[in-house]
Amino acid sequence: MRSPLLALALLAAATAQAQPAPSPASAASAPAYDPAANYTKYEYKVPARDGKKLFTVVYVPKDAARDAGKSYPFLMVRTPYSCGPYGVDRDGVRRLAPSEAFLKAGYIFVCQDVRGRYMSEGKFVEMTPHIANKKSKTDVDESSDTHDSVQWLLDHVKGHNGKLGLWGISYPGFYVAASIIDSHPAIKAASPQAPIADYFMRDDGYHGGGLMLVHNYSFFTSYKLLDNPTIGPKGSVPFDYNSRDGYDYFLKLGNLASIQKSFEVDGKKGARNPYFDQLVDNDTYNEHWKARAIPPHLKGIKAAVLTVGGWFDAEDLAGPLSVYKHIKAQNPGTPNTLVMGPWVHGGWVRTVGKSLGQINFAQNNTDFFQKNIVFPFFEQHLRGSGDAKLPEAYVFETGTNVWRQYAAWPPVEARTKTLYFQADGKLGFSAPTAAASAFDQYISDPNKPVPFVGYTALTMPQEYMVSDQRFAATRPDVLVYQSDVLEEDVTVAGPVGAKLFVSTSGTDSDWVVKLIDVHPPEAGDAPAGRRGEGAPSDIETPKSNFGGFQQLVRGDPLRGRFRNSFEKPEAMVPGKVEQIAFDLPTAQVTAEVLQALYAQHLHELSGAATLVPLQPPDEVRPVAIHCR
Repeated sequence: MRSPLLALALLAAATAQAQPAPSPASAASAPAYDPAANYTKYEYKVPARDGKKLFTVVYVPKDAARDAGKSYPFLMVRTPYSCGPYGVDRDGVRRLAPSEAFLKAGYIFVCQDVRGRYMSEGKFVEMTPHIANKKSKTDVDESSDTHDSVQWLLDHVKGHNGKLGLWGISYPGFYVAASIIDSHPAIKAASPQAPIADYFMRDDGYHGGGLMLVHNYSFFTSYKLLDNPTIGPKGSVPFDYNSRDGYDYFLKLGNLASIQKSFEVDGKKGARNPYFDQLVDNDTYNEHWKARAIPPHLKGIKAAVLTVGGWFDAEDLAGPLSVYKHIKAQNPGTPNTLVMGPWVHGGWVRTVGKSLGQINFAQNNTDFFQKNIVFPFFEQHLRGSGDAKLPEAYVFETGTNVWRQYAAWPPVEARTKTLYFQADGKLGFSAPTAAASAFDQYISDPNKPVPFVGYTALTMPQEYMVSDQRFAATRPDVLVYQSDVLEEDVTVAGPVGAKLFVSTSGTDSDWVVKLIDVHPPEAGDAPAGRRGEGAPSDIETPKSNFGGFQQLVRGDPLRGRFRNSFEKPEAMVPGKVEQIAFDLPTAQVTAEVLQALYAQHLHELSGAATLVPLQPPDEVRPVAIHCR
């Protein structure tokens, strides 16, 4: 029998490091640190080699002007999201520091509006393509703009020590990675955090060929073309969906053609956003996306690199792993560390990192990261203050809730194991022995899609990366396979792959595989029952019960037409059994004893990845799906 399977990298043991206990709070609180009292703000128009001016904000420690013997390293952010507030009398230095420790230690903080955004001149290009062979001054990219800017800062800003670091989260993380290609020698340290690496290949744009519709639509309601130079609109008005239910909102719009015409510009609805159109119109892995993929160009990197990501980043989980991997392969000898923690997108500065939804991580992991990883990293490479003693891979293991250090990622200690779908909804490490003709089937109706969370949401809630999957398991268009109760801990460390043998009565389908950790039934409170005798009171809303909680570990789709190639889609042949195989995002998780592993296979529309039909709704028909 040709059997569908999940391939897992399983790890037996590794060095664990728990967060040190916090010191007791002092009896008397110290006065709040005031950055504006300690930094002087300057604004410059920095010329690039083609003559365009890049708007750059610089905050210099005040004592650098008072004491000629004082010198500080630069720490730079390059962003498409504005370096405002604009004006030398308006302070904004705090958001340029990864933590308050940087402000107190003293850095020359720099923020630059990237080419074509806000106060910088030039034309903005999404995910700027890198030009490997520059033939003239007009051949510019993020590497050249950064090189020119760094040299200008060295020549015109006083009080520096000749060293510069780069950091940024999400799109600014992409700019960090793109800026260190053939890097300026003064760039000594760089930290791309949640960087976009390849917009089509499982970062923000597409997963498995399926458009990340809800996320991108929400983003592009506010991210629009700018007539630069401009300080931007005086105030932003949230986009009015005229709904609180994203599932219903997109189903009513019906298809992508209608969705593309549903944006709002200058207060007028029914408009288009050219950035969203560009995303939708390039729905295969064509030259548009290949030119914008930064990993193949990550060469000539002289700076130490600290790449940071979150295990529960619904936007850019693949990016950090790809950036780390390609820097290692293409820059032998360059200090290169990967950090992956229990965070959502940018959670290491925006959240405490102690929990996500109902999942508890036991400690303040953001504080641990800021004090023990990112601050020592920059202090070492920009100021020469000690050795940060960072391993190549510093990753948080959920389940056990400890930080682990590895010499490489994936860990060399990991070994590949296979989980097989079996008869009667079973899942196990032994290959099934059923007849080759055995299969499971369901009817998929695109007009009644499976939502990606079990509650009403308008956009993409960050909690969905660990959300309870019991809502999906009860649907007739979802196949469920569950292991027996585990007899020992199972640690998943590294890539997770899925292989299915499938057929459909249609010509395309979106295959979604989810790996789920089933919590023990006794993990929660007793279920709500009939109210007994006692003082009268009103009936409360039943609370979600954690017993039997089906925690999403990893899940991703593959659109059937891309089963052989993302460049050249092919229609499926009705009734023909074909193999489809794809990777799910990398994971680091321990499923504890007395819990079970659980896999779902389903056709999922709306939500995280997707999948509004391209044809008008009256042409959409249910199809029969066979899975072997």
